[in-house]
Amino acid sequence: MRQYSAAIALVSGLYSLVSTTSGSGMMGSNSGLLMAALGIVVIVHGVVLLTPYANQLGNASGPLMIGYSLLMLLNQALVGATGSMNWGMDGGIQGGMDGSMGNGMSDSMGSTTAGMGWDLGMVALAVLMLISGVIMTRRHNTNSGM
Repeated sequence: MRQYSAAIALVSGLYSLVSTTSGSGMMGSNSGLLMAALGIVVIVHGVVLLTPYANQLGNASGPLMIGYSLLMLLNQALVGATGSMNWGMDGGIQGGMDGSMGNGMSDSMGSTTAGMGWDLGMVALAVLMLISGVIMTRRHNTNSGM
């Protein structure tokens, strides 16, 4: 079970890092910075799960996985709801005094969004991580007689 959880953590963490550091320049956004930091923490947790130090995590490993997954899902929900990697805090209009829209897209009401949506890969990995955390928590409680 620990190796399975470690594999999920390593893949999720690497996916977070790769998706934030490649291509679209997400590192300059709130979402990208959160996912990069979370990716590093999740990778470290995955590596620890493969070492003898995993026993020292004890009851904390499952809840940590649940927490990471909930942060990933919350981040994706904010990106999906606001349409922005800055969770709607960038003002939308990218242009200057002339009112040009820059990289934003305008709907018929004149509002702008960055055109970003859910990263379904991230959502899928977060759901797997959530399930893994729940299994780790329940299994640990079962083994300890709780």
